[in-house]
Amino acid sequence: MGSRVQGARERARIEIVAAIKAEARRQLASDGAAKLSLRAVARELGMVSSALYRYFPSRDDLLTALITDAYDAVGEAAEQATAGSGGAADSPPARWLAVCRAVRAWALEHPHEYALIYGSPVPGYAAPQSTTVAASRGALVMFGIAQDAYDSGALREPTRGSAAPDALARDMAEIIERLDIRLPAPLVVELVAAWSELFGLISSELFGQFNRVVTERDAFFGHAVARLADQVGLGGGSAVLPGE
Repeated sequence: MGSRVQGARERARIEIVAAIKAEARRQLASDGAAKLSLRAVARELGMVSSALYRYFPSRDDLLTALITDAYDAVGEAAEQATAGSGGAADSPPARWLAVCRAVRAWALEHPHEYALIYGSPVPGYAAPQSTTVAASRGALVMFGIAQDAYDSGALREPTRGSAAPDALARDMAEIIERLDIRLPAPLVVELVAAWSELFGLISSELFGQFNRVVTERDAFFGHAVARLADQVGLGGGSAVLPGE
């Protein structure tokens, strides 16, 4: 009996947390992250503030949960983009493009959640260390594609070769250790740059910088991320462009 009651309570808690997050996301869309308010969330859900505080003691705790969920969603989109592929679709350039497209598709479908993690910082909020695992999921997929290509001998020397500045050696060594990868430091530099440039492309499209500049967004994106594949040494980027 006790276990059934405990299970019912846990299910109720999961449902309430989901409802709180859903309302918070609605407020993100309508008012922006800076105006997110626990009292407003509670009011819209018909809860007293003290009850909501049992689930999220502060606005920052709720923001952290939303940020973690958003990073996990990006990571899941990237992971699913490479799952179940085979044949030519399993080539490193094709996998690279599939991941880039999946991340972009998620961003265009969830612009306010994307802005929460890749837009302007929320005033007064600093993301805790606990968000880093979720934040790394998408990047790990990209690094995994490069690692597979490197291990199979399919990865050629990046366009810039071994031109990574010596000043970056410590940063790259820390990344290599933290992600448990076996890639040369110059390649890691190019991968970090490419991952950052991917979000620059997405942000430029999502936040209006491409307005009256780029009309054929899909074609431009495919061309740009194929260039990024070349940049990191995957090569064959242009070969995945047909089908745009």
